[in-house]
Amino acid sequence: MTKNIQLSFSGLSASVARDGFSKTGYILEIGGAEQSHVDLANPDHIFYEYLRRIGHLADLVAPAGQPMAAAHLGAGALTLVRYVQATRPGSRQIAVDIERELPSFVISQLPLPAGTDCQILIEDAAAAAPYLKGYLHAPEGIDLLVLDIFSGWSAPEHLTTPVFYTDLRDALAQEGMLAVNVGDDAGLTFFAAQARTLLETFEHVWCLTESSMLTAQHAGNLILVGSQRPLDADTRARLLAAGPHPASVLDTHELAGWVSEL
Repeated sequence: MTKNIQLSFSGLSASVARDGFSKTGYILEIGGAEQSHVDLANPDHIFYEYLRRIGHLADLVAPAGQPMAAAHLGAGALTLVRYVQATRPGSRQIAVDIERELPSFVISQLPLPAGTDCQILIEDAAAAAPYLKGYLHAPEGIDLLVLDIFSGWSAPEHLTTPVFYTDLRDALAQEGMLAVNVGDDAGLTFFAAQARTLLETFEHVWCLTESSMLTAQHAGNLILVGSQRPLDADTRARLLAAGPHPASVLDTHELAGWVSEL
């Protein structure tokens, strides 16, 4: 049976229903659009392709079984929170969302895996960014920081600025990574703008995406990765092998050259 709730910030409705193709899978919809998928019996299974690519970044940051500090800006159905807990029990996590009713609704309908240590913060992402290390008691920084809010040019402008990205960069551990999910329309003008801002802010910026997105002729999702580490050959090969396929992985130089043509 579908469960519904009204969200006060956006005014949209949110609902949770079975996914229709598995016994333990559920879909979170917001405003009638699919937003997240959760498999309650297999929290380490990620259905959406773009989230799987971010999951592979978690695998780069910390070996399986080794706890990490992770922050999620844009909570959704807490799919990646579940993945981190399932693969790295004992991780300290925080999920930030501006929709006051959403996290409690999601957790009531789709309980988190046993032992999950995840703070819920109802706050604007930019306001929370400078304090994330303190919230997580991670003085050395955050291992994985996920920004999953954007949907093209409708994104809040204050979440697209160099100041915001600098706050996120400064929250990272030495080997930490920022993963930004950018949904965009054909032409990828919003993605290009975000890529340019990250390239000005981070020493190294990668891009993970489905190969056809490089034509800029389709709407879809691309993952920007900001870090202090370059994309070496072994890491590229690992990410390409992990998929989902067909996969493309661009390093900083390749990304800069591509977006200069968009």
